[in-house]
Amino acid sequence: MPSPAPKTALVWLRRDLRLADNPALTHALARCERVVPVYIHAPDEEAPWQAGGAARWWQHHSLTALAADLAAAGSALVVARGESLPTLRRLIQATGAGECHWNRLYEPAGIQRDTAVKQALRADGVHCESHNAAMLFEPWTLKTGAGAPYRVFSPYWRRCVPQLAEVPAPCPPPAHLPPLPSGLDNLPIEDLGLLPRIRWDQGLAGTWQPGTAGAEARLHAFLDTAVRDYTDGRERPAEAGTSGLSPHLHWGELGPRQVLAAVREACGDVTADGAGHFVRELGWREFSMQMLFHFPHTPLQPLDPKFAGFPWRADDGTLLRAWQCGRTGIPIVDAGMRQLWHSGWMHNRVRMVVASFLTKNLRLPWQQGAHWFWDTLVDADLASNTQGWQWAAGSGADAAPYFRIFNPVRQGERFDADGAYVRRWCPELAALPNKLIHQPWGAKPAELAALGIRLGRDYPAPVVDLQTSREEALAAFEQIKQQD
Repeated sequence: MPSPAPKTALVWLRRDLRLADNPALTHALARCERVVPVYIHAPDEEAPWQAGGAARWWQHHSLTALAADLAAAGSALVVARGESLPTLRRLIQATGAGECHWNRLYEPAGIQRDTAVKQALRADGVHCESHNAAMLFEPWTLKTGAGAPYRVFSPYWRRCVPQLAEVPAPCPPPAHLPPLPSGLDNLPIEDLGLLPRIRWDQGLAGTWQPGTAGAEARLHAFLDTAVRDYTDGRERPAEAGTSGLSPHLHWGELGPRQVLAAVREACGDVTADGAGHFVRELGWREFSMQMLFHFPHTPLQPLDPKFAGFPWRADDGTLLRAWQCGRTGIPIVDAGMRQLWHSGWMHNRVRMVVASFLTKNLRLPWQQGAHWFWDTLVDADLASNTQGWQWAAGSGADAAPYFRIFNPVRQGERFDADGAYVRRWCPELAALPNKLIHQPWGAKPAELAALGIRLGRDYPAPVVDLQTSREEALAAFEQIKQQD
């Protein structure tokens, strides 16, 4: 008499590309004899926020690394392309799976898709469960005393801090996984077309190592060196003072529980000194995700409705292109935009400076900046991108007051005092002395000539006057204040 088929579960992987502390995988292994790890490429289901060019590059290499990790554990990654629900149904029929597990996503399109898939598969008689792999505190678990979602970060984080001790410990990766059933169709990752056809990605490849091994190496290097000086070190863009974990967290190569546990092991108290400031950044990520969950319109519309009528500057594309290409004539801004294009990442202090410059000095819509970041950041995350840009524009939750306009010269002089960051990314200015590196237009023509620098030819003249554009931005804000 033939033996019964092993009880099988599909594990539907999306942005949880790891084996350790993967609740969907852990629960499936606890309930079933065999698991089938599946990745389905269905970018249209994420519209209008399909992954941009830099993120697709990361996704390709992250999937490749995950496939290797699964092979080392005795399994494999089943890769498919097409609509998620019919693909899952086909795989369920091919494998005889009676269960399907996945980890939750929190973007509007993902929630809508996952809800429909769960309802349909349950109607088919399939046991479906979703799990939390991406957050310390899920969006619906923390509310104000009035029962509303938090819209200001500080009280939100004060509520979180006492509960950090209760966050579950991360689960280790399985030492071994059962082999897949034979005969399953499997699409090569290369056939997904995630890599650019014109290979502009050399800078990304030289900067990053996607995958769990790269994530763990970066985490431990940070905890061994920079975390204790994080409070001050994170502000200096020329130094390796930040963790660089954001793309690894976005793609789920590393989970927040793993990061919290590693910080606790390395530093003891996760709320004090540099460790406390770093864990607070995890809190900002959580805050951004709960904001997107509760206010799903905010990737395209301001949270503060009066900003819908803000008088943005008319632009034929000239100013936007200058900003995108790092050719604004403002050194700290141009350095940041060039770092972004080369590496797919930008230092957070500089992100605030370039966002302020776009929305207030150039007075161009924050949505244009958000779309550019979406296409060029390897860590492009809808929640964090939305929250960051609305904060900079003054239109979002916990936003900087609109009249807070970063002076890029002062920001450069304060956080890049010796000009090392600007000199790296704007080498045509390298010969300038420190007193002029952040405002070359302040030099006398003879000084620039002696250094072989001609503004407008070797390096652009500023596209706007900083003081005049500041005054125009404040005047524009006064117009919408009248709507109150």
